[in-house]
Order: sequence, then C-alpha cells, then structure tokens
Amino acid sequence: MSSALLALTEMPSPQYVMSADGRRIATYLWGEEDAPVVMCVHGFASSSRDNWANTGWVRDLTRAGFRVLAVDQRGHGASDKPHEARAYGMDTLVNDLVTVLDTYMLDTVHYAGYSLGGRVGWQLAVLLPHRIDRAVLGGIPDGRPLARLQLDQARAYAEHGTPVEDQVTLNYCTVAERVAGNDLRALIALAEGMRFADSDPDPASPPQQQILFATGSEDAILAQSRRLADAAPHGSFVELPDRHHFNAPGSRVFRESAVEFFTAGR
Repeated sequence: MSSALLALTEMPSPQYVMSADGRRIATYLWGEEDAPVVMCVHGFASSSRDNWANTGWVRDLTRAGFRVLAVDQRGHGASDKPHEARAYGMDTLVNDLVTVLDTYMLDTVHYAGYSLGGRVGWQLAVLLPHRIDRAVLGGIPDGRPLARLQLDQARAYAEHGTPVEDQVTLNYCTVAERVAGNDLRALIALAEGMRFADSDPDPASPPQQQILFATGSEDAILAQSRRLADAAPHGSFVELPDRHHFNAPGSRVFRESAVEFFTAGR
C-alpha cells in the first residue's frame, strides 16, 4: 500500500475534547485544513475506526476534497466510557457534538451519521440548523432500539457470563463484542440512559436542510426511513441493496451516494 493511500485509511492519534460534564471525547482529523468539513458520527457499539475508516468513508471523502472530522461518541472508541446511565441521553450526546464544533471553531459543517449517530444528527440539525449545512442520515428512524434490550440479561452476561436468552439482547451483545475495545458495561449504561431520550424522529418537525436518508433493503426500518425522507422538505432517499442494519455502513452505494450529495452542496 502506498504511503499516500495509507494516510487516507489509517487512524491518526485521537485529539481529545472535554465535554461539559468533564468527559474526554475522542476526535480524529483527515484531509486538508482548508477543505470543507464533514463531521462523521458512528452508531451504537461502533467507533470512528469501525464505521468510517475501515469501511472506506474517510478515503472516499478525502479523495473528493473534504476534510473529515470523526467523533467517538461517549461510551465508544477512545472516548471516556462511564458506567452510569445518567451520563447518557440525547441532549448530552448532542451537546458533546456542539462542544466538538466549538472547540474546532467550526461554525457550519456537513454531517454524516449512522444509526445512533444518525439519530443524534437529526436532533442536532433540528435544534441548531445553522451548524449543519447538509446531512446524510443512515439507519434511522429507529430512535429507541436500545429500549428493547433486556438490561438484566445484558448485565448478567457482562458481569457473570450468564447466557443471554432474549434474541434482540443477544444480537446487540454480539455486535458490541465484535469491536475491539468496547466496554459492554458502558454500552449497557448508554442503553439505559437513552430510554429517557426522545423516541423516533418527529416527522412533523423535520430538519429543514438538504438531507439524504439511506437504509439497507434488508433493514426492518426501511419503510419508516422512506416516510421520514418524504416528510423532510428537502429530503431524498437511497436504498442500499442487500444490506441490513449492521452492515450498511460498508455499502459502496452508501459511500458513493454520500460523496455525490456532499459534493453537490459546494
């Protein structure tokens, strides 16, 4: 692999931003300093490396002339991973991103988010529309998927190795454990904290920006995602062939559609 290509795909050292409640939030930068910025925010139990670097998003966005600012959400990646449910919630996750934008002195950015990152991106775009120019929101509107976890079973598994009987809980535990460095107890705390967050995005109050929605053809929320795109005044939709919720970030159709969408906004 050439040194130029390696620079587009490897993970730089994290740069830490301190949140309002004193948590370290890990951020990563690729691309030219004067290029337009795309903030990339991953899904539940994932990370910037897993969602954006390893899948080719960083490579494709930087090649297209963008600067990528990726964020490990609290509880994930190299960010702090508190075990208390009170450390998580939609307002907290949105505020973390605002703090990142302020720290980097970025008034407005493009936004790419998947699953939990997409849900947080919707909220950020609605609450602070002047901070988000265009947004790609993948794998929403499943706003409370974590509410379906059986927390007692997940905790028993994390603490004692007790087999998980509930299939949804087992699926999420399996996904959580496949990413190196994940802390299952922190992710369980996030799941508990998010139960008090807003539910699915409100189609009656959508973002007013240009929004590209993307969902896998095998994802159970496909029809809901289409309805959100229809409700957004400047929404569009792309279906990702043969992809389900957990493997959609690696879709070439997803990456290419996002790059084209952001490029059209220059």
